[in-house]
Amino acid sequence: MSPGNIDVFELHQIRTGRLPLTQIKRITPSRAKDVFETREQTVVRYSFTSLAVMLALTNAAVALTPAEQRGRTFVINNCSRCHAVDKVSPSPLTIAPPFRDLHKRYPIETLQEGLAEGLSTGHPTMPEFRLEPDQINDVLSYLKSLE
Repeated sequence: MSPGNIDVFELHQIRTGRLPLTQIKRITPSRAKDVFETREQTVVRYSFTSLAVMLALTNAAVALTPAEQRGRTFVINNCSRCHAVDKVSPSPLTIAPPFRDLHKRYPIETLQEGLAEGLSTGHPTMPEFRLEPDQINDVLSYLKSLE
């Protein structure tokens, strides 16, 4: 390979800092612009990446109604020690079903009575909850948003 030619693997090794400095020196100045980003290119790349991440996070938070947000807050504070309360995470306690799957086991509306009277399960580690009507509406709204 001539001093000015760089293959794709070598280019990746250079950009990630894995190619030894002794080998980087063989790159001619005319080829350096193809290998190394300019400061402006780096700033633009990171700016676009940061903007994309912020938009994704903002859209996720904005998508919830006030009732769904209150329900989310309630389940995070009271249920997230055992249950997964979002759309992707596994449950911290393996026997606790993720809330995103509850609609597969029960119609969400049928949980209203249980939340009002107090949920009880077959295992003793789950605390019993009795919610107020507004809290029930908020929690059910949030659970429906996970479907």
